[in-house]
Formats: sequence, C-alpha cells, structure tokens
Amino acid sequence: MTKTYILNKEQIALKLQRMALEIAEQNMGEQRIVIASILPNGAIMSKTVKEVLAKYFEGTIEEITVDLDKRHPSEVQLSSKPDLNSAVLLLLDDVANSGKTLTYALKPFLNQHPHKIQTAVLVARTHRKFPIQPDIIGFSLATTIQEYIDVEVENGELVGAWMA
Repeated sequence: MTKTYILNKEQIALKLQRMALEIAEQNMGEQRIVIASILPNGAIMSKTVKEVLAKYFEGTIEEITVDLDKRHPSEVQLSSKPDLNSAVLLLLDDVANSGKTLTYALKPFLNQHPHKIQTAVLVARTHRKFPIQPDIIGFSLATTIQEYIDVEVENGELVGAWMA
C-alpha cells in the first residue's frame, strides 16, 4: 500500500487554527459552545481548537468526548451529558471518510434540542456514503471509493495525514 502524505504537522496546526477562527466567526453572539470530540483524534484536535477559539469567542466553551467503534458504531458513549439547551453543539473529528461516524455520533444529542449543531473535520473526502456534510473543513480531498484517509499521531500530537 502506497501512502501519499497530504498534510504535515505544521499544515495541520494552521488548518486547526483556521477552523477555530471559522467556528468563532460562525457563532458570534452565541452564549455557549459544547465541543463534542470523537475519540481518539478528535480529542487531540479539540485542545488546539479550544485554545484558539477561547481567544475570539466571548461565550463559554465546554468539552466532552464521544467514544464509539468506528466500524460498528451502534453504541455511543459520552464522557458527560451536558445540558445543550440554547447551546451550540460542535461535533469534531479528524476525518470524514464515509460520514458514518459523524452520523452515529450525533445520535445521543438529537433528543437534547441544541440551539445549533455544527460538524467540523480536519480532512473531508468527497466520497461519502452517509448524507452528512461537515460545516467546517480543514482540507477537502477528492478520492476514489477504494482510497481512504488516515491521520497520524505521535506522542499525543497530530503529525500528518495521508491517503492510501
């Protein structure tokens, strides 16, 4: 299998900063954002996104994690169950491959009536099998159905993204 690197560590950092600025811009005037990051890589991304977002967003920012088996995501576990009334829910993940993970990760939040739901991903493929379109995308890439995207982690940091 041949790997083609599409983002390095520095590019990822810049993409995450830009994504955080977009989130702040799109949520001006909102009171609360709850970042629900999908484990494992969404939680790593959340650190940077929250840090940059806190500089520009005047409301409160809360973080929770979403844990699910990405291959068979029928059971979704949340680190806590925040009150989402009048809050913006931001679902954060590293890659939108088929859209399946994002779709299932939304399930536990749908009965809570958030004010707004947004999805953000570092890398989005254009070949999705589920009808979900991320609102905020760091890097969009056209792929074939056979190709996939993976994000590399070393020592708790995102260090690269590649396509195979």
